[in-house]
Amino acid sequence: MTVPSHSVVFFLLVSFLFSSWIVVCRSIEVESHHHHKHNNKNKNAALFVFGDSYFDPGNNNYINTSTLDQSNFPPYGETYFGFPTGRFSDGRIIPDFISEYAKLPLIRPYTEPGLSWEKYIIYGANFASAGAGALLETFHGSVISLQTQIRYHKRVENRLRKIYGKTEARKILSKAVYLFSIGTNDYISPYLITNSTHFNSTKSDQLIEIVIGNITTAITELHKRGGRKFGFLNLGPLGCIPGLRIILNPPSDSGGCIKAASLLAKLHNQAFSEALKGLAKHLHGFKYSLYNANSFLQHRLKHPSKYGYKQGKTACCGTGRFRGTYSCGGKRPPVKEFKVCENPKDYLFWDSYHLTERAYKEMASQMWSQKANTGTYNLKTLFQLQ
Repeated sequence: MTVPSHSVVFFLLVSFLFSSWIVVCRSIEVESHHHHKHNNKNKNAALFVFGDSYFDPGNNNYINTSTLDQSNFPPYGETYFGFPTGRFSDGRIIPDFISEYAKLPLIRPYTEPGLSWEKYIIYGANFASAGAGALLETFHGSVISLQTQIRYHKRVENRLRKIYGKTEARKILSKAVYLFSIGTNDYISPYLITNSTHFNSTKSDQLIEIVIGNITTAITELHKRGGRKFGFLNLGPLGCIPGLRIILNPPSDSGGCIKAASLLAKLHNQAFSEALKGLAKHLHGFKYSLYNANSFLQHRLKHPSKYGYKQGKTACCGTGRFRGTYSCGGKRPPVKEFKVCENPKDYLFWDSYHLTERAYKEMASQMWSQKANTGTYNLKTLFQLQ
């Protein structure tokens, strides 16, 4: 659409004021939400966050990307913050709740400009980027890859050394918890790019091996820097995400899923579980928590009312079947139309690919206090371990 010349100045002014408002709101968010009386002698373990849109608190606000990988516009954030923060939800996401349980302030987006890292670095940093995968080529050029996130953590390590000295920095890094949500985009991107349910199953084993190899490489690098305590989510039933359900041809309004995508996630989860067991044997002091996000979502997809949800398959915000068309907020091409449900708490999915704050809170609560399997821990125990 061409903007008439006499409207250009007004348009730019409104855009500037909105952007300035977001910056002010984010500053308020830092000071007002989860406020505690902290000092630089933080007694709690720090939290470092890596991954994708499930964990991104707004890093993609500050990189050169498109609205496909951003959510810094209404109605995102409406439930809790009252304004869009860049989180892909109606409110808070998992790392927000984990930081609260761990008695930490909200962990800041690493890319946020003007942030006083000397003040906040003692509590950790969040490097997660919506759209990121374990593979460098996953949405390459539009997101902060896992490899780049690990490089950013190296900068944080160097800054900790400058502020606290080498010995104290090492203590901070070894006491910290490293939280990961990664892999989903590596497996769903072929479906989204081709808009097809066809996937070459003969390559699935190779793909899974490379994805897990890249994740374990990242873990090993963090371990070399002192990291000892790690938290992970496995992958959900990817073929049942509203944004993938609508690819099915012919349409399946009965709620059919793309079985091949969900199978990829299942095979990944099995291989990843074994890989973590191997790391625990070979990396000195390596301890981890593995949360079964797949089981959580499967139960609520199949029996939403049992868990207090009115809708498990259809998203709260979007358009089309299952509101699976990724149009929430009307800022993403090519579809501008969208609808928003009255009460996000009634829904499992917030938009075509992401969950509501309610679902994230339930997951975080289980991650924090779940009964751990042999050889694993829950996050509460990891934060308490010295």
